[in-house]
Amino acid sequence: MDVWAEIGRARTAAGDELVLRERAGVYEIRCNGWDLMSNRAHASEQALASLALASVAASPAPRILIGGLGMGFTLRAALDAAPAGAQIDVVELLPEVVAWNRGPLGTMAARPLDDPRVTIRIGDVADSLRERRGACDAVLLDTDNGPGAVMLTRNARLYGAEGLALALTALAPGGVVAVWSADRSAPFERLLEDSGRPWRVVETPAVAAAGAPLHAIYLMR
Repeated sequence: MDVWAEIGRARTAAGDELVLRERAGVYEIRCNGWDLMSNRAHASEQALASLALASVAASPAPRILIGGLGMGFTLRAALDAAPAGAQIDVVELLPEVVAWNRGPLGTMAARPLDDPRVTIRIGDVADSLRERRGACDAVLLDTDNGPGAVMLTRNARLYGAEGLALALTALAPGGVVAVWSADRSAPFERLLEDSGRPWRVVETPAVAAAGAPLHAIYLMR
């Protein structure tokens, strides 16, 4: 039987530990011992990008901010849906995750970091949102496991009133915020209602197969 081989390890300033491992062509990133993401299920990450980009399709040069690089699948889908004039900024907390995407994970999403439309920034996505007031046509938050299943404590604020306000104020007129979530979250939906902004949720399969578990994509204008 094949065993898991550890490829890389990273630690956040708060002490959370991420491990990249591989077994028989399956790659996983685990956080504090729990499965955070893998290449077995990424259809919903692709749906996050395609749904968000459909909302700004009329723009020849949309400015897009993606919070969280992961394994690059959201970025690849955004690139595939974006016009040649798009500018896509990806904010990733850990430089090791960027290195993994330039190395062993790169071919899985057809090396999206090599696209000239992409700029990568190491840092906290909340800081990047503060700096981009009114500057983004689309903000995609593919950070952690969503509002109801946060693994890294510092990410919880992104799904609270403060984080939602930061994301919305980063938008240009007509812009969209899209949030990936492992499951629907009633508290988050109440927060969206309280914001007074139009929003909707799309439940989409984790993989392109019948009976696959559903993930949630929240869209706010």
